[in-house]
Amino acid sequence: MSTSLSPLLAPMLSSATMRAVCDDAAFLQHMLDFEGALARAEAATGVIPASAADAISKACQAGQFDIATLADAATKAGNLAIPLVRALTAAVAKTDAEAARYVHWGATSQDVIDTATVLQLRAGIDALLRDLDRAVAGFAKQAQQHRQTAAVARTWLQHALPMPFGLKLAEYAAALHRSRVRLTRSHAEALVLQFGGAAGTLAALGDKGMIVAEQLAKELSLRLPDAPWHTHRDRIAEVASTFAILAGSCGKIARDVSLLMQTDVAEAFEPAGEGRGGSSTMPHKRNPVAAATALAAATMAPNLAATILSAQVQDHERSAGPWHAEWPTLPMLMLVTSGALGSIVELAEGLEVDAVRMRANLDSTQGLVMAEAVSMALAEKTGKSEAHSIVEAASRKAIECKQHLRDILGKDPRVTAHLSADKLKSLFEPMSYQGVSQSLIDRLLASLDDE
Repeated sequence: MSTSLSPLLAPMLSSATMRAVCDDAAFLQHMLDFEGALARAEAATGVIPASAADAISKACQAGQFDIATLADAATKAGNLAIPLVRALTAAVAKTDAEAARYVHWGATSQDVIDTATVLQLRAGIDALLRDLDRAVAGFAKQAQQHRQTAAVARTWLQHALPMPFGLKLAEYAAALHRSRVRLTRSHAEALVLQFGGAAGTLAALGDKGMIVAEQLAKELSLRLPDAPWHTHRDRIAEVASTFAILAGSCGKIARDVSLLMQTDVAEAFEPAGEGRGGSSTMPHKRNPVAAATALAAATMAPNLAATILSAQVQDHERSAGPWHAEWPTLPMLMLVTSGALGSIVELAEGLEVDAVRMRANLDSTQGLVMAEAVSMALAEKTGKSEAHSIVEAASRKAIECKQHLRDILGKDPRVTAHLSADKLKSLFEPMSYQGVSQSLIDRLLASLDDE
């Protein structure tokens, strides 16, 4: 099936590995793999002669078929399997006319296309899992390195509280790991053989339908479902949803990094390199190009997944339209998800952190980021409401007078009556107010071993 990405744009939005997985020739080979496996399964179960299976298997080589010719014929036939079976039959007949009689025996077009889709998904998930392993490991390593690096936690894009930067990184690793678990589960549960014949009953194979199906599943190393699933697309929808969730997690990480790279923030950066992140007119620019790719994919993925979800509504035993909508959409979703994840791998393995700038930004608000810490300490003596009111008023005064919040509070007898100068000073040390952050980092990193 067409990837729907042009050769000019594809490298920007997808990984090279996934482009190979979603290549038209690769999908064609998956379809032929089904036909060859079907012939071998039927020969093994006595449905067709062994000699016919040999001849059919030998002809199932994608390089022997012209994709453009097949594509043109598919527009008239309604799907790609019909002209492919015709072309395969002709190819087999050139060497063994008798064997050609048994091509596609007892199967239907949807068996070929859906099983080829499952084989494509299997290869795609394997590729994503390899990249996820790298991304999770990269962020886990950085989380350990920066578990004592003080940074600003931001809410509504404003300074909120101090936090260890390692906690943010551990959260990235854990979110990506959860997608890894989902993909692994999909690999085991959703990737199943589709083989039902014309209407899902395998009637053409008589009483041998199930034994052929069992042998075919073994040939393709796929799980055999309880029954054919022609118009029940929940498994495909589940995989598509998992892809979109992964792309969204990548987008969240990319959004953070793009914001951290802002000139006015400058706390963390994508890895630098010759010709990377530049501008066509401004020589000084260092743009977040990996983040932009992940954000583009995170923007596209939900709409692509929505098409797959919409395609679940199919009529009776074969759908006219919704099934067809899956064909270009699913590979496109796989591609952009791979592009998002590939960019995140770069960040996980090469993020440059400026701990000095992080600390400077923490201090830039003249102690305001520690207002809650002071308020909670004071609340133990005065009660929460009064403490909050005192610190809130002091914060406003600190902003108006452009003074450090500690200095304002140090002159307020309502504060000094309960908090000594040394205690007040200690309350303005950012890493003294991190709650259970270190335990959270440990818990998040430990979760990476869960499957």
